[in-house]
Amino acid sequence: MVVQTTAPKSSPVQSQVPLVLVVDDDDDSLTLMAYILEQLACQVCFVADGFAALVAAQQHHPSLILSDIHLPEVDGYSLLRQLRADGSTKNIPVVAVTALAGSDNQRKILAAGFDDYISKPFLVQSVEQLVGRFIGVGQPVG
Repeated sequence: MVVQTTAPKSSPVQSQVPLVLVVDDDDDSLTLMAYILEQLACQVCFVADGFAALVAAQQHHPSLILSDIHLPEVDGYSLLRQLRADGSTKNIPVVAVTALAGSDNQRKILAAGFDDYISKPFLVQSVEQLVGRFIGVGQPVG
């Protein structure tokens, strides 16, 4: 399991920096999401599969989890069920980041218990607004 983390460009006191766990098996999506979150002064932990995400969530207790649905090993729905069943992770907001954009898929995602969803390809501003809503950041550091 590979867990990579990045620190924000401007790092205030480390304990005050929100940690966002990004779960995606697409390197381009991970790179773009890491860039956006670093601009928002977030620390980023990213993993490429659901099993690694579950372990990372239990170890690091992120402020927010952004997860793809289609993942190797453990998909996004199974990951969400396991997170919600664990007392230490059940209250972490989990947002689906997915190419499943149709209205039926959106209803299924929300009915499964995701706190929200964002469709791929996503706009930088959409991610900024979403992150701001869940963890109170949203203005790029600059």
